Amino acid sequence: MAITVKIPAQLRAATGGEGEIQVEGSTVGEALDAVFEQYAGLRERITEDGTLRRFVNVYVSGEDIRFQDGLDTALDDGDEVTILPAVAGGA
Repeated sequence: MAITVKIPAQLRAATGGEGEIQVEGSTVGEALDAVFEQYAGLRERITEDGTLRRFVNVYVSGEDIRFQDGLDTALDDGDEVTILPAVAGGA
């Protein structure tokens, strides 16, 4: 099943500038593992000890996976997984 994983600008250095990656997977965890197989340097920036880093948010078709089944959230063909690290800022 085809899944699109969207990579934010601040992580694209680890993907050679790619902003969208097409992978296969039936869960978010499987889709992310497929991305990590292609871009190994991305794993350490997104996960820690097999779980998502605290300040990394992941959405499936606009829904935060923390309020679903986390990395076990099921995916359907054509779903979009968006990785969105929290960014601090202010004036």
